[in-house]
Amino acid sequence: MKPGLVFVATLLLVGFKAMAQAQHEEAWLPLFNGKDLSGWKRNGDEKWVAEQGTILGESTAKKYGYLTTEKSHRDFDLRLKFKAEAAGNSGLFFHARITGNDPQHGPDIEGMQVEVDPNVGHHTGGLYESGGRGWVIMPTPEGERVLKPGEWNDLEASVRGNHIVIHLNGVKVTDYSDASPKFTDGVIGLQIHTGGGVKMRWKDIYIMDK
Repeated sequence: MKPGLVFVATLLLVGFKAMAQAQHEEAWLPLFNGKDLSGWKRNGDEKWVAEQGTILGESTAKKYGYLTTEKSHRDFDLRLKFKAEAAGNSGLFFHARITGNDPQHGPDIEGMQVEVDPNVGHHTGGLYESGGRGWVIMPTPEGERVLKPGEWNDLEASVRGNHIVIHLNGVKVTDYSDASPKFTDGVIGLQIHTGGGVKMRWKDIYIMDK
């Protein structure tokens, strides 16, 4: 091939790769705009605010609290970052719905939860079914050690029908095929656990529906 044709072919290849990368990035849709809580709904009396490009969830009433998307999602890839600034427990919900609000402990929720705890070895990335079976799978032994306390952590969830895969800081911590899924569609939710002491930040929340 002549040098001129090689140059043109190289430019075309680079252009095609750049276009494919751009299309891939465009498929990821932000669930949080970095400015306010548009597209989200507060459930309960706990504190949810947008500040400094993050969502802050903080205990104020010592009850359960949830921030849920207005839209439902079925099959998807989800990625986000979280950082614990206190000792309280939190979680990421999907295929969820709020079922009521108890005056004593706050809102009730059904759905699958990805555990998010500020402490190493406390099952972050494991799956817990609220309104159903409770714990369905714990993280791998390696997965129990990859949490970075007090730092930003990368969490990714892939949901395809009954197959759920969770990555924490680039490590696959959970790979679960549910033989009897109870919930197959619903909202995405962030949790403030009852009991107080929760201060969790979230940012860079993106979803790709499948």
